[in-house]
Amino acid sequence: MIKILFICHGNICRSTMAQSVMQYLVEERNVAEHYEIDSAATSREEIGNGPHYGTVSELKRQSIPVVPHRARQMRMEDYDYYDYIIGMDTANIRNINRIAGGDPENKIYKMMSFTGSSEDVDDPWYTGDFSGVYGQIRAACEQLLNQLES
Repeated sequence: MIKILFICHGNICRSTMAQSVMQYLVEERNVAEHYEIDSAATSREEIGNGPHYGTVSELKRQSIPVVPHRARQMRMEDYDYYDYIIGMDTANIRNINRIAGGDPENKIYKMMSFTGSSEDVDDPWYTGDFSGVYGQIRAACEQLLNQLES
């Protein structure tokens, strides 16, 4: 079982979108039984809240089911449990490392690194561009799954 944790600041926009997209992709490829996929936040600001309406709307537009989820903060124990801890931007990576106490097992990745890019996944909380973020996340999830399945 490969365990993946997607992380963003509040766990209501980007990481929940990535969780839903990745779950959709593993189900589409009939390999869902080999994966456990979740998401979390680096902050406490949105704990208990569901996915942002912009995330929900974009996923519906793309015919991707929204995974039932309530925002939670990443815990130190998550580092030991998950195989891949994937942050959406540079600030997330810094905060993930702080929460985890470092990355001695090289489990922490920046989302767009799976596409060969060092760019951040834009934060639609500020930009309002959920469609553009979907494109970034979909490309990165597809490349991640391709790498894991090869």
